[in-house]
Amino acid sequence: MRTLRDRRLDRVEDYYDEVPRAVTTVEELGPFTLFVADEGTGWQFYARPRRGGAASFDEHDVRQVLDRQAELDVPRAIEWVDEVTPELLPAVRAAGLEPHCYPLLVLPADVVVEADPRARSLRPAEPHLALAMGAVSAGFGGKDTVEPKDPGRRPELIERGDLIVVASFEDGRLCGAGSAAPRGDVAELMGIAVPPGHRQRGHGTAITRSLVAECRSRGVDLVFLTAGSDAAAAIYRRVGFVDIGTACVLEID
Repeated sequence: MRTLRDRRLDRVEDYYDEVPRAVTTVEELGPFTLFVADEGTGWQFYARPRRGGAASFDEHDVRQVLDRQAELDVPRAIEWVDEVTPELLPAVRAAGLEPHCYPLLVLPADVVVEADPRARSLRPAEPHLALAMGAVSAGFGGKDTVEPKDPGRRPELIERGDLIVVASFEDGRLCGAGSAAPRGDVAELMGIAVPPGHRQRGHGTAITRSLVAECRSRGVDLVFLTAGSDAAAAIYRRVGFVDIGTACVLEID
């Protein structure tokens, strides 16, 4: 007997389907929707189960979409929420592949979160934006050397309200950053990272809190994220996030 899933996951799924469409070409392939990033976007995308499609997957479907990604010379990747599409994991495994599985968390609407004074939103044209992207890359790479990175289309997205980038500072030095992409009353927090030399001083929490506060100031009442590790999930749970599902990510080099 299937366990009833959290209703908030339906709003998350709608969001997952909407957000990439602003900066991608979309292909429907079998039971999947394939998002192919527009040139100069600055992100790479993936395939997801088609929203509202038939909940039927087999190993042929999985191989077909991965082969199409290879043909297009884009990353071979599939992302989905296990509780929403439980049929996909057995199909992926039947194809001889194993995804990574991560905690999917939401912040309950009644949990009060205040912005942290160390972290603030960045403006589209300020130089700190390129440095923030470099800090995120360094943080995920486990490096302390931060090199500014081309922000791609982020300034455009910030300008029109589709993206928030928050950076945390200490003694005038940028110590980490993260993003959120609000769409209506839902927003995902993404790419929150702090280089190793700035960790253990609360910058990850500061970025998270300020992102939440900024999203809520724009009318968002459902804030969610995927934690990349148990350690990261513990930070978000201390802020008030709770687990509602499992995000599955298949990436093939």
